[in-house]
Amino acid sequence: MTYVVTDACIRCKYMDCVEVCPVDCFYEGKNMLVINPSECIDCGVCEPECPAEAILPDTENGLEKWLELNTKYSAEWPNITVKGEAPADADAMKDVEDKFEKFFSAEPGTGD
Repeated sequence: MTYVVTDACIRCKYMDCVEVCPVDCFYEGKNMLVINPSECIDCGVCEPECPAEAILPDTENGLEKWLELNTKYSAEWPNITVKGEAPADADAMKDVEDKFEKFFSAEPGTGD
């Protein structure tokens, strides 16, 4: 098992999860984070820290797409180990639906 970041993170990117991760398995895209599944130790400390509830165990039904996306982009995006600033409109974006289709960017973030 591993944890994955879902589309609820897109344009929210609060980064509270980064601060608590003991193995630094988060990677930063322009407008979301992902988890490297091969680095995640399944400790679960990140899940309750996410205000957008974007982090879920990959054992939940229907998360295959997110496991693939996290695997792909964690190999391309820079590692992030320090919590940065959330976007100014993060709270307003928290409950928006279909964020992947509307807002996903494959562009990397800046990392640490």
